[in-house]
Amino acid sequence: MSDKKHKILDAALDLFANEGYTATSTSKIAQKAGVSEGLIFRHFESKKGLLHAIMQEAEDRLRDVLADILCEKDPRGVIRKTIELPFNIRSEEYDYWRLQYKLKWDKDYYNPDKMKPLIEKLKEAFALLGFEESEQEARLLSHVLEAVSIELLRGNMKDPQQFKSFLLEKYKA
Repeated sequence: MSDKKHKILDAALDLFANEGYTATSTSKIAQKAGVSEGLIFRHFESKKGLLHAIMQEAEDRLRDVLADILCEKDPRGVIRKTIELPFNIRSEEYDYWRLQYKLKWDKDYYNPDKMKPLIEKLKEAFALLGFEESEQEARLLSHVLEAVSIELLRGNMKDPQQFKSFLLEKYKA
């Protein structure tokens, strides 16, 4: 990937994640990236094409992050790794995840099936551990971790390690 294309993607990600997709113009992206607006269209055809490229990268990252959990055989390991997931996001990747949460409200980009493999793996883990309502436990943990992720990305969680320890202890993971 060329340096300019990388700068465009970085600028767009920052602006989309922090100001919103609809509020961000291609001219603003070009200015932030230090390139001409025409170059954005040459590389991505449209603002939507640029967002699509960023979303593809985010989906690839999500697949990489989930791969370790989905390959885990030990049910407690599945739960532990899932709980640790939001706490292990590197701060330099926050914009990717902020954008994912912003786009959950956009019907054109929200994909509820993205997390289905994780929910199924958690359901299986809870069932193997004898939880009666394994699907409900999987969904509950998923929702709790989504809320945790949002608080972490906003910088609002007072003591993330203490909360992570609480969850690990609660699920004996």
